[in-house]
This record gives sequence, structure tokens and C-alpha cells, in this order.
Amino acid sequence: MTRTSLFCFRPFLAFSGVLVFVTLGMAPPPLVAQDPVGKNSQTVLAEKFFDDYYQQYLILFPLEATAIGDNRYNNLMPPRISPDFIAREKALYQSTLKNIALVDATQLEASDQLSIEILKYELQMRLDGLKLRAERIPASQFDGLHLSFAQMGSGTGSHPFKSVKDYDDWLQRMEAFALWSRVAQEQFKRGAADGYVLPKLLVEKMIPQLSDDGIVGSNLDKSIFYQPILNMPKSFSDADRLRLTDAFRSAINQSVIPAYRSFGTFLRDEYLPKCRDTTGISELPDGRQEYLYWTRYWTTTSLQPDEIFEIGEKEVARIRAEMERVKQQMGFQGDLASFFAFLRDDPQFLIFKTPNEVIDAFASIRSKIEPKLGSMFKNRPKTAFEIRRTESFRENTASAEYMPGTADGSRAGIFYTPIPDAAKFNVTSGMESLFLHEAIPGHHYQISLQQENEKLPKFARILWYGAYGEGWALYCESLGKELGLYTDPRQYIGALNDEMHRAIRLVVDPGMHWRGWTRERAIKYMMDNESMTEGAATAEIERYMAVPAQALSYKIGSLKIRELRTRFEQQLGERFSLAEFHDEILKQGGMPLSILERRLNAWAASVR
Repeated sequence: MTRTSLFCFRPFLAFSGVLVFVTLGMAPPPLVAQDPVGKNSQTVLAEKFFDDYYQQYLILFPLEATAIGDNRYNNLMPPRISPDFIAREKALYQSTLKNIALVDATQLEASDQLSIEILKYELQMRLDGLKLRAERIPASQFDGLHLSFAQMGSGTGSHPFKSVKDYDDWLQRMEAFALWSRVAQEQFKRGAADGYVLPKLLVEKMIPQLSDDGIVGSNLDKSIFYQPILNMPKSFSDADRLRLTDAFRSAINQSVIPAYRSFGTFLRDEYLPKCRDTTGISELPDGRQEYLYWTRYWTTTSLQPDEIFEIGEKEVARIRAEMERVKQQMGFQGDLASFFAFLRDDPQFLIFKTPNEVIDAFASIRSKIEPKLGSMFKNRPKTAFEIRRTESFRENTASAEYMPGTADGSRAGIFYTPIPDAAKFNVTSGMESLFLHEAIPGHHYQISLQQENEKLPKFARILWYGAYGEGWALYCESLGKELGLYTDPRQYIGALNDEMHRAIRLVVDPGMHWRGWTRERAIKYMMDNESMTEGAATAEIERYMAVPAQALSYKIGSLKIRELRTRFEQQLGERFSLAEFHDEILKQGGMPLSILERRLNAWAASVR
């Protein structure tokens, strides 16, 4: 996220409620029900609302349905940033809260009580988010449909291109993208009228993405969106192949390319002159209140920005001390800044010649940890797992990431790693920690086990909380030594650098958005404390500028999980089981940290 890409960064996701049945021509659920196998009426009612929520969620958010392998709505892609869509969204959140308030939670099993609690939290948090009117900034250089649409349209993303219907569905989505482009421009205009705008330098990064030399390309036959035609299944009839080829060429030329061009021209000529020169969100109207919301949204805690900043400074100091120790272990003479330059530039750390060698190195990490995972985890995912090189069209700008698989097995979970030049792939880049985070047992275990858990209501199988999901993945990096990794100081310093990266975020994010730091000050702080080039540090800092507080979720979540583990190890002594602890974290799927802590306290009490 992150590398995980199932869910958007802005909270326009959850959705359900009785009102939608009128809108979509469906009958509302009964308020009283009886189950033939003996469930009490409140349990039946709760399960009905859970299922209705899930089904209506997928109708309103069809891209999420596609991502989890439900292909019923693959032809749909409504502009979820439009005023009409958001009005429906708000009404549905409110009606869902009213629906679940009808359920007497005291009559439910503990697991259903938990689902009710999480659903209430989810819907209220999103209602609070809608008050911000954040749709007035509908995209950035880091996040937006203009980016995710290209990956889907390339044929390597979540949208399938296996049947004729898949291709016909995508044709409709290409038409829908043109509508989204127009709506996005209207929202940007609304934001500009209110003084609610992006920093100018972020928009300058967006404009090339939307040019003929950017995502779309000027040569149709080499366009990302034409790749499904070049890779069309051989089983298609000649008639279908000819029809689809003509239809794709027409849609790309008449809908997709003009939509990207129009969006880019608008940003360059109309929006950019109205953008701000400042860095943080606090410079916007009501920006400080908005940052408080995003902090609460992404950390799922009541931590204040100043508290987070101080936690970050302490973590940076702790990790620097450990870096100094490893520097001495490696026999390097000089300060940390010189050590970072040495790690980045010395030829001894550039050991790869081909992309396949890099892929094989990641595969060997998997082989090394597999025998030890059984002692740490009671349950292992059924979802298949693959390691792939990032596609060439996005390799130069992409980070390593995990794309979740599907519970039905139709798509494996995929760990993508960009290798634009294998000869420059540095062995000190934290390959072991990266694999533990993005792949196994990080995102692959957490997301797959959640999706596969049939005991959870379906809506709970696809929930995503950054502090929980990214926090778990970062905690998994700390398992390296227990899994037999980090024995090579070149890999351990990479792991420390990765941990430092997340600690730095706790300083620079509130630094920019709460304390008035400039972009340049944040870049310098990052480069002073980790091994990172100026270009990479700039891209990271600009990501945090575009998506305030999202980067806080990693370290805040991992610190909480590690805190809980330490507490229970001390409390339970010989009764503590690491496998049981991990199972308790993962068994109920994603949830806010406050709820997770209460659950785990109850678990520890039961063990005692």
C-alpha cells in the first residue's frame, strides 16, 4: 500500500443503508427476521444489514469490487468525486448508521458485536471526512484515477482481460474516464474559487503525467491502453478480434487521449496560476482542523500532531544510535552522512547484473524464512503469491508494492519490485526488510487472511485501516532476526534505514502540515538522517505534501503492535505464545488501533 493499492487514500469508500434500495430499485431489508437454524432475530437482522451494506458498497464502488475479484460491475466506473455521488454517499452513510442502531447488540455474539462497533466507527469517520469537501482536490501527482486507471488499462492490473466481456466492460470504463476527467476539472475549479488548492510544485509534477509524452503516449500502438489488444487471448474469434481492435482504437483516440490532454491543459493553463507556493495543509482555509482529521483518520488514535512529532524525534535518535553501531561493525571511519554516501555509491554494493538476479534474490529471502514461519503463525494464507518485476511503463517512477490477490484464487497476491537498471540495484537498499513488509509475512499474510476469513462479514473482509495494515507490515520488518535474516550487516543497515524512513515521517509530516516547515527543510531533515538521494527524498516529501498524515500510519501502527507484544510477553511469561499473539491480531481483520488494543487486552486476560 505503500505500497498497497487496493484502496484509495482519501476516505470515499464505505457505503450502505436502506436509502440506496430506493435509488437502485431494490427492496429494503425487513426489520424483523427469523432464521430456520435457530439464530435469534437480532443476529439475523445484523447479518442482513452487514450483507446489504457489502452488496450496495460494491454497486456504488465497482472498482473496489473488481479489485477483490467480483466482476459483476466491471463495466461501471461512476465519478465518485461528483457532487451528486457524494450527496448519495452521505445519505447512505447516515441511513446505515440508523439501520444498525436498530440492532440490540447485547443479543449478539462477541464477533458480531465487534463488527457492529467497527462499522459504526467506519461510517462516522467517513461522514466526518465528507465535511472537509476534500473532493475539491480530486487528484495529485501521487494519487488519483488518472494514475490507477492506466495500470488497470494496461492489462496487468485488477481489471481482467480474459474474455470478450472483459474487453467490452473496459470499453465502457474508457468512456467513463472521460467523464471523470471533466468532473475532476470542475472540482479543481471549485477548490480554486475557495482558495483550496494544491501546492504549485505538485501540479507541475502532474502536468507531464497527462501529456502525450506521459501516461498515454503519442503512439497509439505503443499506448498503455492498447496493450490488451496486443495481448488478446488466442481463443477469441476473428470477428471479435477485429471488432474489439477497432473499438479500442476508437475509444483511445476519441475518449482517453482527449481526456488526458484536456486535463493536462486545464492544469497548466487555468489551475496552476491559482495554486499556492506554501507547503503544508495548514495554509489552506480551515487547514489545521483538516490535518487533525487526517491524523485521526490515518492513525486511528487520538494522538495530537505535536505528540506524534515528539515520538518521531525520539525514534530517530534511537535508530541513529543503532546505525552508528552498525557503521562501526562495518569498519567505516567517518560520520553518518559520509556513511550514507558510502552505502549509496560504493561499487561493492552493486552486485546484480540482470533483473532476474534481483528477482532470484528476493525468492531466496522467501526460501530462507519459510521454515521458520510455522512457529510464528497458526494460519497461513491459501492465496497464491508471486514475485514480479514492475511493468516497464511505470518502472522508472514506481516504488516496490504489493497487489492483493483474490480470495477465490483467480489472482495471486503479487509483490512488484521496479528494476529499471539492475546494475544500480543496491544490496543495502533493505531487500530483506522490504520483502518482510510488502510480501511475506507482511501485506500478503494480513490482507489474504482477512479476505479468506469466511467467519467475517463480507464487508469486514475488505476493510483497510492504514495504522493496522501498514503498522502490521512495518512490525513484520522487526521480525527479521527471528526469521534468520539481518545476519549480513549490509542487509541490517538497509532494514535500519527503512525503519528510520518511517520514523522520519513522524517528524516531517506534522513538521510541514502543523508546524510550518518548508518542503526544503523537510527534505534536508530526511537526507540528514537516512541514506537517500536528493531526488528520492524530494519525491517522498512531495508525496506527504499531497496526502497529509497518511505516512504517519506505518510507524504509529507498528509501535502499538510492538508495545502490545512487549506488554504481554512480560505479563504472561511462559504462557505467551507468539503464534497466538499474531493470530489474535490477524483473525478479525482490519480495525482501528483503539479497538485492537482492547481486544488484545481481553485475550491476554483470558490467557492469564
